[in-house]
Amino acid sequence: MIKVERGRPTPEELAAVVALVQARAAALEPRADGPRRPAPWSDPARTVPRAAAHAVPRPGPAAWRTSVWPA
Repeated sequence: MIKVERGRPTPEELAAVVALVQARAAALEPRADGPRRPAPWSDPARTVPRAAAHAVPRPGPAAWRTSVWPA
């Protein structure tokens, strides 16, 4: 709530003060930039074999991921 202590501001001056206070309050609120993307390790799409990957799984650092593929 805004209270005028001294003077007689015009409606335009009061509107300017209210707009300024609202802009400052909006700038202090945390932003919601939308949903966050899941971390790559928790993304279930990474476990789905791609069309070119239907061959025999290749050994390597990520070979454990292919251990759950259907035979």
